[in-house]
Amino acid sequence: MQKFVYYAPTEIVFGRETEKKTGELVKKHGGTRALVVYGGSSAVKSGLIERVMDSLEEAGVAAMATGGVVPNPLLSTARRMAQEALDFQADFIVAVGGGSVIDTAKGVAHAAGKPGSDVWDFWSRKEAPDHSLPVGAIVTISAAGSETSNSAVLTNDDMTPPTKRGLNCDANRCRFAIMNPELTMTLPKWQLGAGAADVFMHTSERYFAKILGNHLTDEFAEGLFRDIIKYGPVTVEHPEDYEAASEVMWCGSISHVGITGLGSQGDGPRDGDWSCHQLGLAISALYDSTHGATLTAVWGSWARYVMSENVGRFAEFARKVYGICEADDEKAAAEGIAKTEDFFRSMGMPLTVTELLGKEPTDEELEAIAVECTYGRTRTIGGFKELGYDDILAIYRMAR
Repeated sequence: MQKFVYYAPTEIVFGRETEKKTGELVKKHGGTRALVVYGGSSAVKSGLIERVMDSLEEAGVAAMATGGVVPNPLLSTARRMAQEALDFQADFIVAVGGGSVIDTAKGVAHAAGKPGSDVWDFWSRKEAPDHSLPVGAIVTISAAGSETSNSAVLTNDDMTPPTKRGLNCDANRCRFAIMNPELTMTLPKWQLGAGAADVFMHTSERYFAKILGNHLTDEFAEGLFRDIIKYGPVTVEHPEDYEAASEVMWCGSISHVGITGLGSQGDGPRDGDWSCHQLGLAISALYDSTHGATLTAVWGSWARYVMSENVGRFAEFARKVYGICEADDEKAAAEGIAKTEDFFRSMGMPLTVTELLGKEPTDEELEAIAVECTYGRTRTIGGFKELGYDDILAIYRMAR
């Protein structure tokens, strides 16, 4: 094993009707006044928000609910909610939703914990999130894994064009995560497929790393790949299947808690590669596309572009995950990439940017995405293979 630091402090409460424990958990973790953050009206119509508010009231925790978080969460919404948290004098933030809601709640917690600061100050590194309010999550979408990760992403909709940025720090860790697989069963098939794809990608980004030789970590990753490949399509076709829903939900948390990349970090700040996430975030910043779908639209092109960097790694992936028996590494790697695209396709996910956007992007549009991805040609991306502007544009063109 290579050296690593592992920190996973989130308390997991998993199973049916666990949302009824919200008040008990907020109180356990020191909360007395909770701002409950959620997305659209479905959380209200389903009765979930009412059950959460009842649980808080029964525990003696004062609570206020505020909604309006959208996919690809907006800075403007986080700013509004941060002011609401301050006005309510909240000392705890409860997120009810998927990754967009949880990421927004993290931004709210940072700003409300440091009055006078702006949410974007933390994402632009002007302020350190060193006085953040505690956050608890009630997961309703198995996808982002934000409930167990140190990550949060926001889109700055004040900028033209909008830009999307991530923030990784231990202050982003949730105190608890309530995980009831039944809460995912009413989601549209598109969201279920995009969520399972995102789960797959969080492990893919860590598995395809420069630093290898972490064999137990690889076993975790390969097992998670096999599990999400088996159960992801089942949840899309049969959302009411509790076994499948529970497997995908747990995969989502494990995939982004860091365990599938332990030892691949070395002396750097992050484990693994993360190129596909950067490629996808740039697309969603400019086109407001579904996050998981942006990843499947570029993964195959990225994989074929970087495969020669270490074809043996892709061959190992093909053999361990899909049971491919091909002795030739290049042929095995190519077959593994194709099998992964079959997996994405089985859940209704796009394999190209044209499929994703519903139109063929022009050269100028792809160049604009590449500029966004490189922050105006000021950075490179990737840990498996370092990618500059020309590489990134070439991948987008392959993905067209």
